[in-house]
Amino acid sequence: MESYKPGQIVYIIIRNPHAQDVANVQEAAVVQNPEAPDELSLFVYETYYPLTDEVAVYSSATEAESAYQEAFGLTEMEGFYG
Repeated sequence: MESYKPGQIVYIIIRNPHAQDVANVQEAAVVQNPEAPDELSLFVYETYYPLTDEVAVYSSATEAESAYQEAFGLTEMEGFYG
């Protein structure tokens, strides 16, 4: 797993919890896990998510958009407006 630091801003592709067929690129903050201070978490949508190898984390929005396009075949904005 890549080395992350608390306070670092990263980008993830996250599914909408209310519509599992909808996903988008979202900015997230790397933070100390409040329940396990020796672990890091992703903080997004006022929620802590485990920072594990199972989460695709990107260092830039451009990199995340490219991965989104590969996975879903169009850009997030095209899917939203098209």
